[in-house]
Amino acid sequence: MTVKLSYNKVAGQSVERLAALSDGIFAVAMTLLVLDLRVPTIEAVHSEHDLGHAMVALAPQFITYLMSFLTLGIFWVGQQTQLNHLARANRDLSWIHIAFLFAVTLTPFSTSLLAHFIALRLALLAYWANILLLGVILYASWGYAIRASLVKDDLPEDVPAAVCRRIKIAQALYAVGAALCLINTTWSIAFIVLVQLNYAVAPRIRFSRR
Repeated sequence: MTVKLSYNKVAGQSVERLAALSDGIFAVAMTLLVLDLRVPTIEAVHSEHDLGHAMVALAPQFITYLMSFLTLGIFWVGQQTQLNHLARANRDLSWIHIAFLFAVTLTPFSTSLLAHFIALRLALLAYWANILLLGVILYASWGYAIRASLVKDDLPEDVPAAVCRRIKIAQALYAVGAALCLINTTWSIAFIVLVQLNYAVAPRIRFSRR
């Protein structure tokens, strides 16, 4: 008697293909961010003073561009860290990461929304919701990989907790930044940028540190 093999048992097993898709989408999303930085029109610039004024007016777009570039860079590193510790993938994990990439593709939109309405709380909260979605899905993907035994056999025992701890602490800090919009959106943005700079340039913390 021949036993039919379920398609879902063999689908989406390549970690390499998942990483390649992720790299491509991150690259496109990070490139799209710069489209909001538009050179001032020639008609509006007639002197050095006009050009300087126009460049100052670009500050909200530049700040949100920097913030989102850092955001995507941090989440790319986070996803890469998870993928590097996987022995294999499966259909469910692949779709979790595709959902994560959906949140990545939303980043240029939430960035543009914030850049155009930088003083409005709703725009800041929409941007934070995008970051929250990225963090929640990345956390879920790691939890699923552990439960489904998709990680490498030689994975150090401290790594799973360290990955989860980093995501939870980062999301808590982002939530604090979002809450600051109740006072002023400028404070929120400044705090979020500081959090991102910390994660981008801070010294590496060993997994064994408690």
